[in-house]
Amino acid sequence: MDMKLSRRRFLGAAAAGAAASAMPFGSFRAMAASPFAMQASWINDAEFAGYFLGIDKGYYAEEGLDLSYASGGPDVIPESTIITGRADLTLTTPDTTIKAISEQGAPFKIIGTQYQKNPIGIVSLKSNPINKPEDLVGKTLAVPPVNVISVEAMLKLNGIDKADVNIVPYAYDPTPLIKGEIDASLDFTTNVPFTISQQGAEATSFLLYDFGFTIFNDTVVVTEETLKTKRKELVGWLRASRRGWEENFVDPTVWPPKWADSWFNGTGRTIENEIYFNKAQQPLVESPNGIFSLAEDDIEACLSALGQIGINGNRDMFDTTLLEEI
Repeated sequence: MDMKLSRRRFLGAAAAGAAASAMPFGSFRAMAASPFAMQASWINDAEFAGYFLGIDKGYYAEEGLDLSYASGGPDVIPESTIITGRADLTLTTPDTTIKAISEQGAPFKIIGTQYQKNPIGIVSLKSNPINKPEDLVGKTLAVPPVNVISVEAMLKLNGIDKADVNIVPYAYDPTPLIKGEIDASLDFTTNVPFTISQQGAEATSFLLYDFGFTIFNDTVVVTEETLKTKRKELVGWLRASRRGWEENFVDPTVWPPKWADSWFNGTGRTIENEIYFNKAQQPLVESPNGIFSLAEDDIEACLSALGQIGINGNRDMFDTTLLEEI
C-alpha cells in the first residue's frame, strides 16, 4: 500500500462526489440477500487478502450479504464514499476520520481496525542502517508532505529536535535511497523493502508505532446512520472478514498465487511481492483479542499519539459493541 495524499478536505470533495456518477464497484460479487458495499483504501494487493478470500470462499454470502467490493487508489477519498452513500463501510486512517469528526462534525464511527500497528516506518539500507530514531540525527530523511507532522511527532516523542534531521519531500520512489541521495525514507515496511531487494539492495526498517507514534491503520469506518440501520449487516461483515483473515494467515504464501489472474491481475506487482507483503503484515494485523480488535489501551494510545499532531479525539468516536457480538 502506498500512502494516500488525497484524503484531506474530503468533506468538501464529498459534495462533488455525490453529484458525480457513482463509482462502479468490482465485478466480484457474492450472491446473497442483502446488498452491502465496501470501499477499500488502496488498489488491490495483499493488504486486502482477507476480504478477497472471504468473497471467494462465500463467507459474506453465508452471513446473508451480497457484497460489492471497490478498490481504492490515489484519487479515491474513502470517507467520501460513505458520506455520499456509495459504500456502507470503508477502510481508512484514524487521523482523517477523527479530524473530520472533531473539526467538521462528520457523522462517523470507528468500529474496528485491520492494522493494530500502523505499517508506516523508516526504511533505510542495511549498508547505511537507521535502526532507531536517534540514528536520524544529521541524516537526510525523505517524507511525503502529508506525513511530515507524524514524523515530527515521533521525533518529539523520542527527544529529538526536528531541526537535527534534514527532512526532504518524498515521491514514493526508493531510487534516491538506493543511489545514496538520501539516508532513509518514510514508507510502508510491508512492501518497500521487497521493492528495494528487487533492485539489488537490502533494506532494513522500523515502525513509527514502535517508537511512540501508536496509531492504527485501515480502520473500519461507517456513518452513524449505517450503524443504526445496518447493524446486523455490519456484524456479519466483521465476522466474515475475520474468518477470511484467519484463514489467510494459516499460511500467507498460499492465497496470493491463486489471485494472479483475478484480484491481482493488472496491478503490475509480482506474486512474490504480494507474498512478502502478506507475510510482513501478519504480526501487524493479528491480535490476541481477534482480528479487528479495538482494545481500550490501544484506543487510548492511538488518541494520545494523534494528540501529538494536533488531532484531538475521544473514546466516543469508537464503537466496540459490534466486535463484542462476534
